Amino acid sequence: MSDCKTCGKPLTVEIEIDLDEEDDEYDQASFSENVVPDSVELQCGCHFHWQCLLDAYEITQCPGCSSNILGQASSGTEQILCNVNNEGGLQEAFDILPILKEESYLKAFPEERRCRAFLEFCAEGDVGAMLDLINGQGDEDFSANGNGNGSAKPIDVLRYQDSLGSMSTGLHLAIENGREEAAWLLLFLASSLEAKHFPEDVLQAAETLGAKREEQTGRVDIRIMEDGAHRTAENLAEQLGGKWDEWIHSERLKPILDGILPVV
Repeated sequence: MSDCKTCGKPLTVEIEIDLDEEDDEYDQASFSENVVPDSVELQCGCHFHWQCLLDAYEITQCPGCSSNILGQASSGTEQILCNVNNEGGLQEAFDILPILKEESYLKAFPEERRCRAFLEFCAEGDVGAMLDLINGQGDEDFSANGNGNGSAKPIDVLRYQDSLGSMSTGLHLAIENGREEAAWLLLFLASSLEAKHFPEDVLQAAETLGAKREEQTGRVDIRIMEDGAHRTAENLAEQLGGKWDEWIHSERLKPILDGILPVV
């Protein structure tokens, strides 16, 4: 196996194995088996560690041999195909361009790293991680990537929109991925929807999780925010139907500006 073109080290990485001391499925030998493949092979034949490639990425050229690595899919969109081999196995013809673009963007705007992580949590429906990030837990992880230097203007994480993609808010992504718990949490934290419209179990869950609702006066109600296709979260829910039909019927997603329904 080739070495990494950037650092010259073998294309492996050590991973932490978190095993319960009483877990009898693993014997002592398992604790030494913590080295896994970590290889990205570009079409030019150069190999890199995943992180080394992200750190050295140049828009259209291989950072190792300067070959053009930008291709075009049958749809006409740009792509960079590679073979990725890691602990999850081998993925051939994997388009790494979206990830490289995002990493390049975050190098230029590191203050948005935690916001993009928040969008991922909304899409996954991980309400615990959403709240941890909002409350500042784990901020050291983002500081290590250039955030937290105090020089960037604070960003409203709750109302952040995906500037690299469809301009979706977390509410758009929660609805798109069928994450009702995440959608309820976002309405609780970033809308003016009155408490009487929340089911009792949702309010109890918010209290258990430590979610604190702040005064919304003067703040943008997340329900009025549109994605790149000019859709509010309500518009998207109408398109998707299914579990969101009840949400539409209840009008809890109805965009409200300063307490007045917008004129359509």
